[in-house]
Amino acid sequence: MRPKNTLVTGGAGFIGSHLCEALLAKGDRVTVIDDLSTGRKENIAPLIGRPDFLFFENSIMNKGLMDHLVREADEIYHLAAVVGVQNIVDDPIRTLHTIIVGTDTVFELAHKHGEKRIFLASTSEVYGKSPNCPYSEEDDRVLGSTTRNRWSYSSAKAVDEYIALAYNHKHKLPVVIGRLFNTVGPRQTGQYGMVLPRFVKQALMGETITVYGDGAQSRTFSYVHDVVEAVIKLMDSPGTMGQIFNIGSEEEVTIMELAERVKRITGSNSDITTTPYEEAYGEGFEDMLRRVPNIEKIRKTIGFEPKTKLDDIIRAVAGWIAETGRA
Repeated sequence: MRPKNTLVTGGAGFIGSHLCEALLAKGDRVTVIDDLSTGRKENIAPLIGRPDFLFFENSIMNKGLMDHLVREADEIYHLAAVVGVQNIVDDPIRTLHTIIVGTDTVFELAHKHGEKRIFLASTSEVYGKSPNCPYSEEDDRVLGSTTRNRWSYSSAKAVDEYIALAYNHKHKLPVVIGRLFNTVGPRQTGQYGMVLPRFVKQALMGETITVYGDGAQSRTFSYVHDVVEAVIKLMDSPGTMGQIFNIGSEEEVTIMELAERVKRITGSNSDITTTPYEEAYGEGFEDMLRRVPNIEKIRKTIGFEPKTKLDDIIRAVAGWIAETGRA
């Protein structure tokens, strides 16, 4: 059997780069397109030059190039998107355009070139601020006003899901959607508002660990290797097409507890302080008190179980930041 030709959009990003490594390890030939707006070339530097890896520093908006890359691919992992709360608040136009137009391009070309199998990376943000937690895949969405930029990302990713499901329904395009809940690990940057690498870097530098809001909001955090394993299993399983799956951990922690754990595990003397959302993201920012997935569906379908505990994740992130000086 010949190796599969796999296209990863956004493959120089935090999750994408780990996914590329896992795909190469299973024998695939991997092509990446990434404009490096939030991805980093150093994430994939060890892969560049391999005969089974190609990298194009370009945008998925380049339809001519995308036409060629999709035509040559056997399957596609579509991860390219604007990421991070800070980016979403600062530039909602780019957020909406990149996510919706980019995804429409990928699916149009996948249909054009023979119904390519696709994984669409979606997000827990689609649930908005629904109080019905833990969230199940069929739950209603609850969003704030369109005057709040906070919800533009949620709405754009929901449109992505509608596009994917429409192509599946009308053209039988084989697509599976994964809603990711706070994936964390080495290579993730705190530059765009990601909380764990930001906390760890502050702790290691002896700076004040800054909690946005009062810290009572709770989240779960999933290790990137566990998530990548689940994503590949969803793509390789015949019964997953046309479906949506939560991918996340059930180990819930408040953000204040997270800051305290980071301080303890890193042995830091940093103080912990709180900052109002308005100071971090501007007036009118809205957040949700809890965001926790119900993972029974993915557990029953592919046997997914989060393997890596939060304390071990914090140690891995701290080790990577200490070693590389990045974050």
